[in-house]
Order: sequence, then structure tokens, then C-alpha cells
Amino acid sequence: MDYRTKEDICTHLGDEYEKFMGAIVPPIFQNSLFVQGTDGGEYGENPYIYTRVSNPTTDVAERKIAALEGGETAKCFASGMAAITAAVMSAIEKDCHIITIANVYGPTRTFFSSYLKKFGVSVTFVKGETVEDFAAAIQPNTRLIYLESPSSFVFRMQDLAGVAALAKSRGITTVIDNTWATPLYQNPLDFGIDLVVHTASKYLGGHSDIVAGVVVGHAERMEKIAKEERELFGGIMDPHQSWLLTRGLRTLPVRLKVHGESALKIANFLESHDKVKRVYYPGLESHAQHDLGQRQLSGHTGLLSFVLDAEDEAILAFVKGLEMFQWGPSWGGFESLVVAPFLGKTDEELEEWCLPRGLVRIHVGLEHVDTLMADLEVGLKQL
Repeated sequence: MDYRTKEDICTHLGDEYEKFMGAIVPPIFQNSLFVQGTDGGEYGENPYIYTRVSNPTTDVAERKIAALEGGETAKCFASGMAAITAAVMSAIEKDCHIITIANVYGPTRTFFSSYLKKFGVSVTFVKGETVEDFAAAIQPNTRLIYLESPSSFVFRMQDLAGVAALAKSRGITTVIDNTWATPLYQNPLDFGIDLVVHTASKYLGGHSDIVAGVVVGHAERMEKIAKEERELFGGIMDPHQSWLLTRGLRTLPVRLKVHGESALKIANFLESHDKVKRVYYPGLESHAQHDLGQRQLSGHTGLLSFVLDAEDEAILAFVKGLEMFQWGPSWGGFESLVVAPFLGKTDEELEEWCLPRGLVRIHVGLEHVDTLMADLEVGLKQL
């Protein structure tokens, strides 16, 4: 059957009832080995040999995500960082140069600035709000431009089509972390980006019960990643995690709708509050790059941030005083979360990350929006 909508893809693509004895939910192939038969053909054309290489349960999740992203192939990994590092390692070489944005996801930044030094790899961090930011940073040995749009904490966006065209003209690979938008609301491959990565622990899983990642791209490039970075490093997602990821994908459209609607209401509420200096959320018309977001995004999810008009000590008390928003570093699950990791940082450190002082990030979960706004209102009144 030809599943034309993303809702249909999430619900049914890859489930293959006839293949799995009519099971409405495909089974978990919780095994390491697939035997081929003593005569080499007893089980027909069996493409599976060993779960470190591939697994039927993992294939179901991969087919759904590839279709959602508009990519030829997706490969699932045991964590978001496993997916990110695999995509990066596939694109770089010894003594090369990488360009990325200043407020990229923290562990990714550490991987670039610390771990890759042992291979002579250098990195330039740019604000990334214009294509010129990237063009000015290109060196003769630049091999990768790594994007994250919208970016961590302040949700700046990069011009995907413009950066992709620039990179292709210089023979540079582009990779983007698309976790915030998900494949439902942004498809970077359509803008010319080479590889898309997701931390599937977030919205794709949606229940805060898996750690997972995925890379999506054209088949030839993805098969090379599967044979090298995934198969040799052993980073494939296990069958049970794959089954849980597929379960999460089935409800992704309805979950994101609630996350986005509630987040927009809360963003508007915060923007009008006298204790809030600024709100960072691409769904707001006041967002500095709203027009770019209109071109690249088809929807908005539940992660946003705001700057409080208060000292760090008072902000910490505000965060700890919330009841529905629990302190937690992740996001994308059913629960609402809050974090303020940059309290106490120096002006130099904040400038390095291109972040303002007093920043608080919240993930708007699936609780009733009125309950969440009441929780924030109580906390703001105590500032």
C-alpha cells in the first residue's frame, strides 16, 4: 500500500501483516543470530545474519523514519550521540576542519572541541544566522558543516538551502541535528542537506523510556555508514529499543500537535509577563527569524526558553519551586521539564556559547496547559 501522509507512515508503513502472521504489532526479534540452513537455502533468501549488522525489528523503525524524512535509507543507533558521532566520522578525515554553530548540543560540542583533537581535527564555532557566517569560516581543509536548526537553548535557525548550496559548491558534507523539529515538521534533505540525525530518545520515542538515535540519507552514503561506523563500532539499536521506538512513532503526530499547541500558549503567556525579558520560540511571530522558520518549518514542538529579569540565585529558586515542571536535562517525552544549566557562568563563557544571562529552558509536556501555566505563574510571582 502507498502511504501518502506522514500520519499513515507512522501508523502502518513497514508493519507488513502478511510477513508477521497477521500480527497488528510486529514482533520483537530478540535474538543475536539468524541461521541460514545447512544447505544454504532452507529459509529462503534470508538477509539477516547477526543483530549487530541488522535485525527485522529495527528495520521496521528504520523504514518508517526514512519515509518520514523523505530519505532513501535510515539506520538506527543505540543513542543519539552514537548516531551523531557516526555521521560525523563518516564525513571527516585526519587533520581536517569542521564548522558548526556556537550553541550546538553540549555533548556534540565536546566531541568536536575535545575528542577529535587526537586526530588533528579543528573546529570553528559560528553564530550561524547567515550563510556568510559559514562562508567566512571555510578553510581549505574544511570537510564538514554541522548544523542544528533550531539550535539548542535559544532556537536560532540556519538557512538550510543556502548553507547546503554553499557546502556543495566547495565539496563539503552537511549534517544536521533535526531532533527539535522531528521529520514531521522539517525535512532537511529537501533543502539539500546530506545527512539528518535525530536523538530518537526525544520526540520519536516520546515516552522517556528509550535511548536511541538515527541517521537518514541517500542509500549509497548510508550503506557505507552501516558497514563502517555502525557495524564496526557496534552501535546498532537493540531489538527491544527498536520495538519501543516504533510504538512511539505511531502516536508521534497526535503527541506533537498537543506539545506544539500548549507550547505556543505558554510562549505567549511568558512573552506578556513583566518578569520575563525575552522568549525564544520559533512559533512566535516575534522570533527574530520567524520568516526563515516559515520557509523551513511546517510546525513547532514543545521546547522553548526564556530570560528572566532576576539574579541567578532567584532564578534557581524559581526553577526549584516549580511543581509540574521537574528539573531534568532531557526533553521530548510526555512530561514537562525545566533546566537552567548556565547559571553562574561568566560573561566570557556565555559569549562563547552565544547565550544570554538568566536563561531558563522548559519542555512543555502533555499535561493540561492550564495546569502548566498556573505552575509558572506561581513561580513568577515569587521572583
